[in-house]
Amino acid sequence: MNWSPDWGLRARMLLTVGLLAGLYAVFIGVLLTVNAGLLTIIVVMGLFMLGQFFFSDRLALYSMGASAVSEEEYPELHAAVSRLSQQADLPVPTVAVSDTRVPNAFATGRSQATATICVTTGLLETLDADELEGVLAHELAHIKNRDVMVMTLASFFSTLALLVVRWGWLFGGGGDEESPPVFVAIIASFVVWILSFVLIRTLSRYREFAADRGGAVITGRPSALASALAKISGEMDRVPDRDLRENAEMNAFFIHPLRSGVIGRLFSTHPSTDDRIARLRALENELETV
Repeated sequence: MNWSPDWGLRARMLLTVGLLAGLYAVFIGVLLTVNAGLLTIIVVMGLFMLGQFFFSDRLALYSMGASAVSEEEYPELHAAVSRLSQQADLPVPTVAVSDTRVPNAFATGRSQATATICVTTGLLETLDADELEGVLAHELAHIKNRDVMVMTLASFFSTLALLVVRWGWLFGGGGDEESPPVFVAIIASFVVWILSFVLIRTLSRYREFAADRGGAVITGRPSALASALAKISGEMDRVPDRDLRENAEMNAFFIHPLRSGVIGRLFSTHPSTDDRIARLRALENELETV
């Protein structure tokens, strides 16, 4: 495998984390200035969510109703993950399966050594062997690029700000002297959340392109992933809305976004499927001419 680091992705991850760190330093400064009581709540929530960060892989699997599966239960899936991991020069991740009709997959874990790849039963029923390998290679590319950890960290910061926007008013004390500082804190939190939202979406869209390319390099067959994306997109229209809502919280980590309206597509965590397929087709032509 001729793997080369994606310096564009690395630069964007570093920039995103740096900007978020600066943003939240200002955020904490505002809270210190206007409301120390609210800052205490933030610290408590921060410690709680830090624990969530360290257990993010288990929480992700739990939210999907997924569990690790043995080689005896899914021999072909395990064989494909092991073979592709060797090609990608990665430790073999834990393999998990979620029993849902939504055809999707995601990778989770704070490091390459603790990574997990989860696929849904809907995905296994939808794709053929080559297409499934394309999807698995895409998830392995996420692990190799280490962008899962960065996305988890960025989401952690963003969620903190959103919690203040939602619940900060509870800590105003009810007096006239307290209300203005709390209002300022909530406004600052809202600004921080909006900027975080934009930064995370920008990084998320680029990382999907990077993982598509990385997955295609691992398998040597960009067309297999392109075909898988087309199938998943078509199958998603037949999934009941209730099933989509149950899995919505994992949207940023899926290989394919869940169905959404015009506003949802505008703020999507993923580039359009047509753009991804077009890039994969172009990469296929590049490989054929080499």
